[in-house]
Amino acid sequence: MAICNTTFRLKLSAEKPSTPHTVEHLMSTMISSFKPLFRDLQHIPMNIDVEKTLKNTSFELLDAFVDKVFKFVDQPYLETQRNFAPVEEIGNKVLVSNVEGAIPCDFPDGVYVRNGPNPLFGGLKSTVSILGRSNHIWVEGEGMIHAIYFEKETSSGVCSVYYNNRHVQTETFKMESKMNKPCFIPAIEGDSAAVVSAYLLNMLRFGKVNKYISNTNVFEHAGKYYSIAESDMPQEIDIDTLETFGTWDVNGTWNRPFTSHPKKAPGTGELVFMGVDAKKPFLELGILSADGRKLVHKVDLNYKRSSLCHDIGVTERYNVLLDFPLILDPNRLIRGGPLIKFEDKEYARIGVMPRYGDAESIQWFDVQPSSAFHVVNCFEDGDEVVMWACRALGSIIPGPDLGLNRFEYFSNGFKHTSSSSSERDLYAEVSDALFFSRCYEWRFNIKTGGVGERNLTGTKYSMDFPMINENVNGNRNKFAYTQIVDTDASSAAGMAKYGGLGKLCFEESGEETSKDLIKIEYHAFPDKTFCSGAAFVSKIEGSEEDDGWIVTYVHCEDTNVSQVYMIDAKRFSEKPVAVVTLPSRVPYGFHGAFMRKGAT
Repeated sequence: MAICNTTFRLKLSAEKPSTPHTVEHLMSTMISSFKPLFRDLQHIPMNIDVEKTLKNTSFELLDAFVDKVFKFVDQPYLETQRNFAPVEEIGNKVLVSNVEGAIPCDFPDGVYVRNGPNPLFGGLKSTVSILGRSNHIWVEGEGMIHAIYFEKETSSGVCSVYYNNRHVQTETFKMESKMNKPCFIPAIEGDSAAVVSAYLLNMLRFGKVNKYISNTNVFEHAGKYYSIAESDMPQEIDIDTLETFGTWDVNGTWNRPFTSHPKKAPGTGELVFMGVDAKKPFLELGILSADGRKLVHKVDLNYKRSSLCHDIGVTERYNVLLDFPLILDPNRLIRGGPLIKFEDKEYARIGVMPRYGDAESIQWFDVQPSSAFHVVNCFEDGDEVVMWACRALGSIIPGPDLGLNRFEYFSNGFKHTSSSSSERDLYAEVSDALFFSRCYEWRFNIKTGGVGERNLTGTKYSMDFPMINENVNGNRNKFAYTQIVDTDASSAAGMAKYGGLGKLCFEESGEETSKDLIKIEYHAFPDKTFCSGAAFVSKIEGSEEDDGWIVTYVHCEDTNVSQVYMIDAKRFSEKPVAVVTLPSRVPYGFHGAFMRKGAT
């Protein structure tokens, strides 16, 4: 996950800012802060040679100003947050010999990858200056890909396992590594004047507001592989070595952010994606041919606001779009408010559009305001289009309003204090835990314009990071799998921790007291063991939807050991069929995927 990297113009509002620092005061303070730098000009090369040297000198002057005015400080990790801290890069495959159990003979050759934040220079930063404080938020941090390689010998069938990790080497990663210091001032959260100055100074020095972090997901299309965070464009990678080839601009046709969750259209194999920005056009949709050679459709969907959409849905004929009230608003920042805010009193809607439609073809359905980052699946059912997603009442991004305690905010957001198991409570919303996420259903009637919505799961488990057998993407599925939140551990850490996995059985009912809710099978991890990046791997020549395994990175906080679990999806609650112990700690991260050998 990440936040839009945009180049919008800052518009001054006639409304008086609510913070002590007006924009005029901000500029006055910045100008006065330059005065001490004139004493240091002799340290900047003065043999100016036309444009290049002038540009370099301007950069050095601005960089010296940042060094003088802004102090970078570490955001400390609590004891309960130790495995969110970064690790060193290995950079080359190493053989893993510690495998408990056996890799199944019908498990496919391929690479299990997981992306996640691994911040440079020891961790996330804040800056302190006379303008206030600005902070990295928890979803930032340079991307690092962790990879497990399953390589089977053709003659013997014996499977060898290798591990590697490597940073995604974006342009900004290479620049900061070369300069050996943090350069980008945090520009998402903090005092309004500090965030505005971060925008201005980052743009003046680097031509962009935020770093290219590429830390959220890895996807494949037409035999090529890409690392992505929706704040910027994908980075093409070599799946075998994890080398970064560079920014992928969809063959020169795309110059804006790109969703972390593109979807392959059922039937055609085309890649459906979108990009959200803070300036108009707020959201554009693109469709790339199955062979990856041609952008066959690109359209501005005329969103009225910058709604931070993390995911998109597809069915056989339609694209399904979210427009929820998690809003990025630069003008609100200028007025002294936060750049990103979940506006629970604003409208929420979901749109259904023909695959190659335009803004006028979208049929919008008003829904209850909420937050849904991850779509489970979408499909057509008669006159209805159905969306299943993980939904919560509040948004875990970006964080609390100014003046509120960050740890308390996140800690309280995971708590679920209701202990009643009555039928009424099973259907009720968990109002005391804004981040409590449940599988939810929306049904959109294309003919009548009606919409129905309901919870599919109760209040026992909070869940997110769903996955399905990708062979049924866009068609009706029987099963899905999610990571299950350990609410107590998450509250203690003030950050999400996933203490198990859930198998959602959509065609089976739950307990008698909640027969309208679906059945959930649960796989519990040992105490103080948590996962990230779970993925479904379908069995070679499997005949049923759940013929396969869930693979996931897990970490035991008592032993500080990281492993990969391989769990049979048909015997979901049983112990893993194989456990791979890794030579390096793997910090908690975001999304995982399995890339079959020879995928196209």
